Amino acid sequence: MRLSLFAPLDRHLAPAPDPERVSWIGAQAYAHRGLHGSGVPENSPAAFAAAIDRGMGIELDVQRSSDGQAMVFHDWELDRLTGGTGPLDEHTAAQLGAIRLTGGEDCIPTLRQVLDQIGGRVALLIEVKSRRDLRVPSICLAVLRVLEGYLGPHAVMSFDPRVPRWFKRYAPLTVRGLVITEENDHTLLSRMRRRLSLWSASPDFLAYDVRDLPSRFAASQRKRGLPVVTWTVRSPELLDRAALHADAPIAEGAGVV
Repeated sequence: MRLSLFAPLDRHLAPAPDPERVSWIGAQAYAHRGLHGSGVPENSPAAFAAAIDRGMGIELDVQRSSDGQAMVFHDWELDRLTGGTGPLDEHTAAQLGAIRLTGGEDCIPTLRQVLDQIGGRVALLIEVKSRRDLRVPSICLAVLRVLEGYLGPHAVMSFDPRVPRWFKRYAPLTVRGLVITEENDHTLLSRMRRRLSLWSASPDFLAYDVRDLPSRFAASQRKRGLPVVTWTVRSPELLDRAALHADAPIAEGAGVV
């Protein structure tokens, strides 16, 4: 189906944001889970400090502890990144805050601790982790409670369109993004699913898998005013691709300039 056929629905169901509202998104590169590497674990205060020193924005992951706190951590399970085991959401914030991240000296931080550390000095993209079996309002509310009063440039984003949709309804001043990967699937059904996700989420920007760029879908949304950031840029070649087809890279390793 021709992309132009969807344009009126895109404008109606997922209108482009005010350019001034999202102008900061493309103004810098972002460190994927902080500027991590040897001796500096991902999503750690040390990784965030390194990104701040480099003048880079920060992308990080957030999920909910068993007592309702927003914790900065990527995996659902503790095993890969710590000496702990089992699901993160079976532990309290205090328990998680005592678990050391493998390869460094830091423990798992709360989102509040990270916001205090950043203090508005660099832009922040918060990926809200979600699964179909989890209650989206619970994690969204945990994040929103911490963000209230934070004045630095920041946005929330998620693969789950329910997350930006929730923020649009309950925190409309918060910039919100939809994370997308095409996974090399260009069937009509997959294209329709992406569009339905867009219409459901009504995001202010897209965070697109760099492996899928160039993408007709991403290009059409970018053309009508939705900024596109792209992840994960891990090489100079991917950095060049990001420069051609997106507004800012989310980078790590050799993808960091």
